[in-house]
Amino acid sequence: MYIAIAGNIGSGKTTLTEQLTQRYGAKAYYENIDNPYLGDFYNDMSSWAFQLQIFFLGSRIQQTMEMLSSGEKNIFQDRTIYEDAHIFAENLHSMGLISSRDFDTYMKIFDLTTNLIPQPDVLIYLRASIPTLISQIKRRGRDYEMNIDEDYLLRLNEKYENWINNIYKGRLLIIDKDVDDFVEHPEIIDRICEQLETMIGEK
Repeated sequence: MYIAIAGNIGSGKTTLTEQLTQRYGAKAYYENIDNPYLGDFYNDMSSWAFQLQIFFLGSRIQQTMEMLSSGEKNIFQDRTIYEDAHIFAENLHSMGLISSRDFDTYMKIFDLTTNLIPQPDVLIYLRASIPTLISQIKRRGRDYEMNIDEDYLLRLNEKYENWINNIYKGRLLIIDKDVDDFVEHPEIIDRICEQLETMIGEK
């Protein structure tokens, strides 16, 4: 099975990926946070937005090619290529931080790539409010995230909700992170696994 985990910055994607990977003895593919443009981006978004997103897109394409050639039976992916485009790049474009010309170039590369890769068997979406996101961002303490603007996170949440409700067409499992804290309450993982197995069995 191929399970992808989606959600805003600080929603708990990596933690859930780790827990599910351990549960199923599966292969995990994590988001590459070693983007050399991240620090520059958070300090000066308008100058570095396009470079940031192109690097993430290239990294995601490379990761997807590795997934397809791995031969692994069970795969869990931390963040998807769809989010790179429909959430982050689109948000930066709507904010005027990526020009229309650059955004069109980006989307042409994205469209070409997504025609060549399979959709996840199930997409897990971690829905979280801004206070929950801020709390978890502070808890993990990445220096380059300490100055993230709350309005920026709010815009991303709005993009996620639009994508989930109006664009994404695959099998979807929504987890309300404000209520279902699987870090504090590990038994929630049992329920998530039961739901995943039911959904996979219905495929």
